[in-house]
Amino acid sequence: MSPPAEPSSPFLVLDRLDKSFGAQRVLREFSLTVERGEIFALLGPSGSGKTTALRLLAGFERPDGGEIRIGDERVEFLPPAKRRFGMVFQHYALFPHMSVAENVAFGLAGRAKEEIAERVAAALARVDLTGFQTRPVTQLSGGQQQRVALARALAPEPRVLLLDEPLSNLDPDLRERTRRELRQAIKGVGITTVLVTHEQEEAFDLGDRVGVLHRGRLQQVGSPEELYENPATPFVAGFVGRASVLEGLVLSRDDESGECAVMLAGTGQSGDPKVSWPGWTHDPDSALQEGDRVQLMLRPESLTLATTHQESAIRGVVRERRFAGPLTYYGIDLRIGMDPDAARREQVPEQAGVQIEVLASTRAAQPDQTVWVGYREGGLRPSLFPLLPEGADP
Repeated sequence: MSPPAEPSSPFLVLDRLDKSFGAQRVLREFSLTVERGEIFALLGPSGSGKTTALRLLAGFERPDGGEIRIGDERVEFLPPAKRRFGMVFQHYALFPHMSVAENVAFGLAGRAKEEIAERVAAALARVDLTGFQTRPVTQLSGGQQQRVALARALAPEPRVLLLDEPLSNLDPDLRERTRRELRQAIKGVGITTVLVTHEQEEAFDLGDRVGVLHRGRLQQVGSPEELYENPATPFVAGFVGRASVLEGLVLSRDDESGECAVMLAGTGQSGDPKVSWPGWTHDPDSALQEGDRVQLMLRPESLTLATTHQESAIRGVVRERRFAGPLTYYGIDLRIGMDPDAARREQVPEQAGVQIEVLASTRAAQPDQTVWVGYREGGLRPSLFPLLPEGADP
């Protein structure tokens, strides 16, 4: 019987990178591994450090500390030309006075004419632009220009492909189709790819794995499904998809499954019943225990909406409706801790609690209607996090 195969080493490694500009620390011990042939998407808001990470990879900036390795080769101090990385810039950086072939051949200077012609033809074939060699780039659509930029990056046969917000220059109606074409082209070549974007949909559609970056720290790395269903931090839960936050108190915890019973804050007052919903902590080392104050992160589709009183539900009022095709997003003010009959007798308005968002059928409720919001049994599991002090970094 043959011995088990040794696990393969990562192809691209970023190990504890640090980078500051003056007094501002932009990346903090940033570590990441990318497998050969993988498309890795680095997702984060403006100012998160994702563009700096890409510039360190490309060699346009040098790290203050840490290493960048391709296999066993350290490259963090090599100039860009010696790294053999291809890059597609946010605005493509095509030369408007050149033809498609001349743009693709720009990085092939110094080679024989026959080799240049062969590489240009091969690169254009990879992005489905065969026959476009003589066409002016100004006569191409935005999606076609994006593919010319990709072909130019691929023509020198780089070891790694870098993409900087690759679809931000396109109209929204072109992005979905171009995302499919771009992923298909990259996978067809089989090149290891790192892209940065602030668009969740772009990261999820293009990336085999996605890393979420916030304030220079990598918050979580995983498949799109893992990030959405099992967020590791409150920031990931709120940045990846839609999420509402309720505070509560842990009543009990199952250490094996990570499930907690959580009494929602504000319930059980002024005649309202106490309400407890389940929540899951995805951290196996979490120290959450009975009596701890927590945040419950809820996706809109994990909640139910009813116009009559329901057990284990919270009363609220519909404040807005946002039509989304077959379903509608409902913005609801929860009424927590105020008896409606007492409010009417005292001629004072009910006190609004927190706002929550529910995804339900288009005719489930009307604006200003009283509703009851509950947890959908068997639905997407609510995520649970310790309640952070005010001003703490999530």
